Amino acid sequence: MRALFFKKICDLRTERHPLTLGHAPEPRAGDDEIIVKVGVCGVCHTELDEIEGRTPPLFFPMIPGHQVVGQVVEKGTGVVRLQVGDRVGVGWIFSACGICPWCRSERENLCEQFRATGRDAHGGYAEYMKVREAFAIPIQAEFSDSEAAPLLCAGAIGYRSLRLSGIQDGQTLGLTGFGASAHLVLKMAHYQYPQSEVFIFARSEEERLFARELGAAWAGDTEEAPPEQLAAIIDTTPVWRPVVEALKNLKSGGRLVINAIRKEDTDQGRLLEMDYPHHLWLEKEIKSVANVTRRDIQECLALAAAIPIKPDYREYGLDEANQALLELKERQIRGAKVLRIQ
Repeated sequence: MRALFFKKICDLRTERHPLTLGHAPEPRAGDDEIIVKVGVCGVCHTELDEIEGRTPPLFFPMIPGHQVVGQVVEKGTGVVRLQVGDRVGVGWIFSACGICPWCRSERENLCEQFRATGRDAHGGYAEYMKVREAFAIPIQAEFSDSEAAPLLCAGAIGYRSLRLSGIQDGQTLGLTGFGASAHLVLKMAHYQYPQSEVFIFARSEEERLFARELGAAWAGDTEEAPPEQLAAIIDTTPVWRPVVEALKNLKSGGRLVINAIRKEDTDQGRLLEMDYPHHLWLEKEIKSVANVTRRDIQECLALAAAIPIKPDYREYGLDEANQALLELKERQIRGAKVLRIQ
């Protein structure tokens, strides 16, 4: 089968082709596994974190990709829920142990044996992939393959972030960055909290214009002060500066939710500028988001189908994956990016 591999940690500022197109043996299903013929796979900033070594893969060469949509073409003898021909998605959660206290309390995202798709096991930048039946999520008919793919990670992590923000209808919400995840959070927030105004902080004017098109009450630069202080802010950026900027825009008792697997260190020195009474005092909170659960993905898909949410996206061919990643690195973003595999 055709697949894209990355074979070493590299710096995308100098390495323009981190992924290599090659061939790999087609996977075979074990007892509780299915084989998915991949139709599309979303492109996520976490791929940049893997390639640049902030969250490195378990082994090399690795097939990345964790927003996978495709069709079941083979199943093991122990598979009972899914049938050949079913359309399924595979998100960041590839597997968890299922028996630890975290797994038993529906917080499998914190399991010590959590394995990530495309980092700890081969992912969806390939014509076929295998996964345990329990971690494949059926996809609603309301979505095309390319519409569904961003919901599996950008949507699901955004959904989890919105839930963890603790916001109530009528309270103000901020979003820092306006890429694949934030544009979906804005749509969810409008539906779930119709009386809440949403304020966007983004570096590029194109992102700010896009936010206004989608109904943001205000959109300004990352360091710009909003018209009022906010009850909660969700940070979707890959860098540190917006974290510090967001804290000073929170109301007393406000919560900042950081929606990122890792942060780049290009502006880490800005953390030294944090001032306790200005940024953290008055019982402000900081909460991180770690991975996602299957429940997050399932509930995000159900919510998106009910609203409905149709992600904005751009498609790329498999041989254009390096271009898509570099555009993501250079913040050329409007919605999500999706690789067409088949």
